[in-house]
Amino acid sequence: MTGMQSGTAPAGRPAAADGGGPRLLPGQHGGTDGADGAAHGAADGGGVAAPERPSRAPARGPVREGSPVIPPGAGPAVLTAALAVTAAAAAQWGQAALLPAVLLLQAVTSAGWFRLNGMWPARQGIALAFAAGVTADAAVLAGGRDHADAALLGTLGVWFLLVIVNQMRHRGSGEERMDALTATAAATVLTVLAGSLLAAGQVAAEVVTFGALGVAVAVLVRAAVPDRGGRAARAWVGLLGPAAAVLAAAAVAQLAARIAGHDLDHGLLLGAAAGCCAVLGLRVASYDWPSRFVHFTAGVALPLTAAAPVLYGLARLLH
Repeated sequence: MTGMQSGTAPAGRPAAADGGGPRLLPGQHGGTDGADGAAHGAADGGGVAAPERPSRAPARGPVREGSPVIPPGAGPAVLTAALAVTAAAAAQWGQAALLPAVLLLQAVTSAGWFRLNGMWPARQGIALAFAAGVTADAAVLAGGRDHADAALLGTLGVWFLLVIVNQMRHRGSGEERMDALTATAAATVLTVLAGSLLAAGQVAAEVVTFGALGVAVAVLVRAAVPDRGGRAARAWVGLLGPAAAVLAAAAVAQLAARIAGHDLDHGLLLGAAAGCCAVLGLRVASYDWPSRFVHFTAGVALPLTAAAPVLYGLARLLH
């Protein structure tokens, strides 16, 4: 991608697709930090071979072992819960109060998605995706609740065209260009869809409140049930952890709906839907040996980002 600078990814992670380096597949070995572009082995001067000296094998990085799924853990879960609770409270104060929380969510989403795909630094792609989110927010606020769908879809259409035009300037190989195009397009979609949280607040503020509370509870419960032990234990936890997170999200949303005097069924539905989306977002952010930076960007944003379009759809359905 034009404008991206090549950087060295952590050991076992793919390198940035912008600098012409090959992307690693699971099971391959990555280079060590700080060794980007360094040549391995030695060559004799003047191009004269030295048969009496054995050839030196290229240095190899550490072998990646274990599961490719590493849950973000308690730290990112606390940050996600804080952001979700902030959005839940801000929704009750109107669009102006909710907008900063949505912008923060979009910024972390755009940066986290590129890092999750092994592309870093990718300043131009991140800026392009975030600009799409800001444009979607402005269009949603300007169009009102009756035109939020057109605002979101129209922004996606225009930005897809910009993404394609931008990738036409990429000077890498066909595979690298496709990787960059896919990552930028996906980051743009996710960042724009995060803005649907703002659209949901226009339709019904309580939907954002109950749904965001469900996300907060789901990520905390999921982080409290880590995948540990043997293979059988991890298999059971892999089933029980998400189920417990969804049930807890539904229960908290139900309680919040009862306290607020709203329809009890709405609270259950919103909490369960938001909990499912939060678990899905955590799963995506856990894949393929993520680094700590992935956990504190994609791991923080994706649970709430995944819930945003679902909450908007439910807000239109229920109101």
